[in-house]
Amino acid sequence: MIADWLSLILSALAIWAVVFSVYVVSERRSPASTISWVLTLGFLPIVGFVVYYFVGPRRFDRKKRRRAQAQQAVKEALVAPSDDDSVDNAEDVEFLVAMNNGALGASAHRRTAELKLLFSGNETYGQIIEDIDNATHHVNMEYYIWEPDSIGTRLRDALVASAARGVAVRLHLDGVGSAKANKRFWRPLTDAGGVVAHFNRLALRRRTGNFRTHRKIAVIDGKIGYSGGMNITDVHSEEFSGDDSWRDTHLRLEGPATRGLQMVFNEGWYDSTSEILDGAEFFPIETTAHAKSRAVQIVSSGPDESHNAMHKLIASSIFASVRRVYITTPYFVPDPTICDALNSAALRGADVRIIVPRKNDLKLIGAASRSYYPGLLDVGVRIFEYGPRMVHAKTLVVDDTLSLVGTANVDNRSFRLNFEVGVACYDGDICEELVAAFEQDLENTVEVTLEMVARYSRFRRLGQSFARLVSPLL
Repeated sequence: MIADWLSLILSALAIWAVVFSVYVVSERRSPASTISWVLTLGFLPIVGFVVYYFVGPRRFDRKKRRRAQAQQAVKEALVAPSDDDSVDNAEDVEFLVAMNNGALGASAHRRTAELKLLFSGNETYGQIIEDIDNATHHVNMEYYIWEPDSIGTRLRDALVASAARGVAVRLHLDGVGSAKANKRFWRPLTDAGGVVAHFNRLALRRRTGNFRTHRKIAVIDGKIGYSGGMNITDVHSEEFSGDDSWRDTHLRLEGPATRGLQMVFNEGWYDSTSEILDGAEFFPIETTAHAKSRAVQIVSSGPDESHNAMHKLIASSIFASVRRVYITTPYFVPDPTICDALNSAALRGADVRIIVPRKNDLKLIGAASRSYYPGLLDVGVRIFEYGPRMVHAKTLVVDDTLSLVGTANVDNRSFRLNFEVGVACYDGDICEELVAAFEQDLENTVEVTLEMVARYSRFRRLGQSFARLVSPLL
């Protein structure tokens, strides 16, 4: 009797596994993802189904549809951009521009901007507060992490003062990354008329670390914008963290290109609040280009999109490189495409250098990163570990052609699981400024060699291999 019941259960499980395997395969996801879900649904049928439906790609598909509706609603409501605020002066990067215009979305329409690179927390936060103090119509900010610490309180109080004098203040914060800043912390701002909304707040029915907004955006009066690697937290501040403050890079924009950051903020804001921000106050038309304006694209990406814009921009730019590729990233877990791009660039003689942290704040990612060292070093890629403090900058320089400052790391989470944004600039002067910063950072690094990697203990190499195995989930 027991044998009969056992046989019946096994037969039912076999049928279940076959049916759902066919269904998962028919969705045409990546081979690694497909195999993982087939094994999960086969060996853990009930748990696997619950995870697949509520946390896995099915849940993401539902969110994609909602985000698509947000994008369409915002697109239909926005004032049309003037032809005068676009640029077409990038003949020397024709390949990259053609690719980017077709694949990176509406926010990546090429425009001009005056750019200011910011390499310290004190300078960045001071500049943002100054612009908030001078705001006349609105301040829109979207951040992954906003801590209720000294810097977080200082920025909040600046927003409170602006809101009190009639400036419309909107904060869009990630529900996980900014969870410590609670309603009590934000009460002075909401009492002054500011609005605080959370994206994908963590709840019992949606316990997942994925589908987060990892973006750092500030837009003041539709004319000034910020993006880059710095969250709102003391760890980036030399004033409060001293010599242990994280090394990071941020960017201030002024001019028509700020429209792209406003569009990216607008889509997320509508998704969380159903409010559309339109009109000339949010999207002012500026037709006079300043002598120091640069050709800029605002590149956004997220799991709601199928073309992985940030990944395509980085990979195609490296593939197109001739002279140099300089990358700084705190979390380096490259996929096969990025590895191929780096390898091919080094093999054809480009100077390929990567700066990563010597001591990563996320140890599992640090271990996974080192598992990629041998293959890259073997073809001539140079890797440098920065320390003792943490490097958190996310920058790319390709030749004298393209520079990228943004929020995306070189890992699967940034490319496929989080919402990211970056500023791509086609200007030799900005490239040189970032190269100078890169070379200065090299003074605080140790170059990794094949001999150093060969001295890793067997236990350490095993740990790195395990970390690499789970790297698609990191």
